[in-house]
Amino acid sequence: MNDTTQLPGGSAGSMAGALASSLAGPYGGDEHGLICGFWIHPERPTETLPTLAQAQARLSQPDGGYLWLHLNLAHAGALPWLRRNAALAESFDEAQQQGSRSSRIERVGEHLFAVLNDVTFDFAFDVGDVSTLWMQVSEHLVLSVRRAPLRSVDRLRMAIKRGDRPRSSVALLDHLLRDQADELQRIVRQATERVDDIEDALLAGRHSGHGAEVAALRRLMVRLQRLLAPEPSALLRMLSNPPEWVAEQDKQQLQQASEEFALVLRDIQALQERIRAVQDETSARVAQENNQTLYVLTMVTVLALPINLISGLFGMNVGGLPLLAHPHGFWVVVGLIVLLTGLVTLILLKATGRRK
Repeated sequence: MNDTTQLPGGSAGSMAGALASSLAGPYGGDEHGLICGFWIHPERPTETLPTLAQAQARLSQPDGGYLWLHLNLAHAGALPWLRRNAALAESFDEAQQQGSRSSRIERVGEHLFAVLNDVTFDFAFDVGDVSTLWMQVSEHLVLSVRRAPLRSVDRLRMAIKRGDRPRSSVALLDHLLRDQADELQRIVRQATERVDDIEDALLAGRHSGHGAEVAALRRLMVRLQRLLAPEPSALLRMLSNPPEWVAEQDKQQLQQASEEFALVLRDIQALQERIRAVQDETSARVAQENNQTLYVLTMVTVLALPINLISGLFGMNVGGLPLLAHPHGFWVVVGLIVLLTGLVTLILLKATGRRK
């Protein structure tokens, strides 16, 4: 399943088959584009909030917990509702208008603002299957918006439905970062296995047909590294001066999640080097085959030079052609051609031997 809306009551059961088959709905069930909402308390059962009206009522009485509201920004009513009812940070609104794609986590007043890039739910190793998640985190509220279903968000949603209860809003952000790192590691593992197969085929001399796939894998790895790598300076500034409500344990967990993410990014960089080496080897093999083909064509052209020259001379319609009335003139010309071709072949073989 993906991060489609949790429908209330019996409609959720009746629509389960349709949701499982479609995997991604364009809109949430709420009129303002709410995909899912939860009230999370570290010591109490999690409450599902199917509408934003219920979420607002719970937010007025958080009772020591916090809310996570995940909205579909493609819904026409999502952003207007956020601007009317949520205390959006200036960076949050600017990011929507400018389409900011740089991954970062920074402090904006008493909020944390995060821009996270993730692969879409229907990711198929295409460079276009990367979308953005914008988040605003405060002590009692986590707002997240996206335009396309994302895998890491779906994993977080399913974990909470299974009973996971991150102890704080920052712990929820940390959980999302770790899920994103796990998903990215899975992608790197699949790409590595594919590169292994291509390398084996290349060493076995079967390199045809892999050029486009290798180029696509390299473009994908470069895009993932560029979009998913968080800005370290923004995170360090936030960790050195976090809002007062951020606990020390949450700061340490966030730092560890960032370090784990950096390890995955290093794996991506190492895979890029392998892909580059495969591309270089493939190009070298193709160039070698082209050179061999060109060499064969050149040899054929040179060996055909005597017959072309003699046939051209004897084909001229002028008087005084030799052997024109000779009874064995044809075989004399054939012998001359064979002799000259043999001499050219001998010269070429000696020249080739000297180059070797």
